[in-house]
Amino acid sequence: MNQVIKLHFPVPSIAVVVLEDRASSNTFSREFIAGLTDVFYQIRQNERLKAVVIHGYDNYFCCGGTKEELLNIYLGKITFADLPFYRLLLDCEIPTIAAMQGHALGGGLAFGCYADWIILGEESLYSANFMKYGFTPGMGATYMIAKKFGEPLAHEMLYSAQSYNGKTLKARGALVNVVERKAVIQTAMNLATELADKPRNSLIILKQHLTQKIKQELPQIIEQELAMHRITFSVPEVKERIEALFGR
Repeated sequence: MNQVIKLHFPVPSIAVVVLEDRASSNTFSREFIAGLTDVFYQIRQNERLKAVVIHGYDNYFCCGGTKEELLNIYLGKITFADLPFYRLLLDCEIPTIAAMQGHALGGGLAFGCYADWIILGEESLYSANFMKYGFTPGMGATYMIAKKFGEPLAHEMLYSAQSYNGKTLKARGALVNVVERKAVIQTAMNLATELADKPRNSLIILKQHLTQKIKQELPQIIEQELAMHRITFSVPEVKERIEALFGR
């Protein structure tokens, strides 16, 4: 049984997914990816469910790729498209709520942006930090972060690779809900409870409609990001930055 991704049901109609890979600080370890894939398979088989809440542990939501993964992309052994778990929240047929109570960095922020709702913590840090390592964003980040945060702010985040706390993002007009960190999970549960009052089939049909455009446009974005990766990951400085930044 996978111990780093936990699934429980506070009521029969709501699934709560807890990201708790303490050994890797909720980066995309093999155990993390396998656990996520397994949990969402279980969710897909459960026809009683109407909503999914996903959150992290302590001060972490999700912190993106591991050093090994980034170096393997640099060496041409894999691409981020070989790890399609990043679409799980989008492809889940029922509504998903990303309760990002803790830090969400790089691919971890992009992963959360595939949820139908995003709730941030005022005190937590959020960063599209791909360019910090010298390579262009992947996992659909160039599209999804703009969708959920608003284009001008998202472009700043993508270019600068800076970290922003939730309170700053709220003041800057981010198109997401921002509350005190201690209230993030409960806010998500309150929303899930509202959803659970609705007919499951109606929720599924509405999600299909509301995500239709994203699903149509995303494949082209992914191809464009992969093309940028083939160029930007070929720069020796990228390997040097990965080695240096993970060495801190």
